[in-house]
Amino acid sequence: MAAGPADPGSPSAQGDPSLPLPATVDVGASALAGDEDPPLSAVRPRASHALNLLATLAVGYTLWLAQGVVLPILLGMFFALIGNPIIRGLRRLHVPRVLGATIVLLGGLAATVALGYQLAQPAAEWARQVPKELGRLAPKLREMSKPVHAASEAAESIARATESGDGKKVDVVRTEVNDPYKSLTATPMMLTSLLAVILLTFFFMVYGENLQRNAISLLPSRQQKRVTVEIMQSIEREISRYVLTISAINLILGLALAGSFYLLGVPLAEALLWGTMAAVLNFAPYVGPLIGIIIMLLMGFVAFDEAWMSLVPAGIYLALHTLEGQILTPVILGRQMRLSPLVLIMALMAFGSLWGIIGLLLAVPLLVCVKISLSRIEGLEGWARLLE
Repeated sequence: MAAGPADPGSPSAQGDPSLPLPATVDVGASALAGDEDPPLSAVRPRASHALNLLATLAVGYTLWLAQGVVLPILLGMFFALIGNPIIRGLRRLHVPRVLGATIVLLGGLAATVALGYQLAQPAAEWARQVPKELGRLAPKLREMSKPVHAASEAAESIARATESGDGKKVDVVRTEVNDPYKSLTATPMMLTSLLAVILLTFFFMVYGENLQRNAISLLPSRQQKRVTVEIMQSIEREISRYVLTISAINLILGLALAGSFYLLGVPLAEALLWGTMAAVLNFAPYVGPLIGIIIMLLMGFVAFDEAWMSLVPAGIYLALHTLEGQILTPVILGRQMRLSPLVLIMALMAFGSLWGIIGLLLAVPLLVCVKISLSRIEGLEGWARLLE
């Protein structure tokens, strides 16, 4: 006897897995049949803002903690970028790369040693004269600061009158502990860092191209390789152009300042010392010229007796720096290397707090590298314009 079709509501139809289940029609699924979910591997998780902030702080702390390793590497790369155009020019003359790097490095070291030898004597003479000259300067400063001392004494009298007790003055004894081990190890560590910078500069100039080629070959796609090559070539070209141009401008500024001081009656060797100081300080925008003005004020008060003549060196320095910063540098470098003063100040504060004086000197080249990289990457051009 053939059994009839089972009742859908019967327990046998619901519980027996051997019976086929009736097909159900999902209207929503049929309507979204063309919108398939992306595979899980294609979904890129986004980090939270808090995690990005913590990662940034961790990177900054690592850069500060490892500055003994990071700074020689950055300085070596920086000097190699400057020397690479000269090495390529020598290679066009069929000079091997190793020999060209040796010529460039030894030429730079010879120029630095010659300049240091030329300025060592006036610098030592000025260092010997500073205590005596400051002693002569003390009466002038006391005369100028009389109102401040009077106000300070008045405030001290008021505080003494209002305080309770016997009014006895408490003497505070300060002791200074000199660590001889620290003084003993400072010079060898400095010489070691200097030697590391020289060796890294040489090896970056000789083997830098092979390192770049091997690093680019690790990228997966041809497009990424092409963009990376363009970015690295642009950074090398623009940084070399920027550093050489700024060096020439600062050299002109230093020579102009030295010539002006020589016309004022300052000895030639000492005038060259102040010109070199101004040229070196001008590599750190805003901060360097501010330090230079303070030094020029001190130099004027020491070198000249008249009050108006004491302000002349600082006035000449300020005039030359204004001419250079507002006219000469913008016209020569153009818009491509223009940076926002606010962003530049923040970069100087960040790198100066991380690495001190070397950070101040490297802040502008590193910021230029960031701007060039952002301008070459599709979708990040707006961030590059933000730095202008």
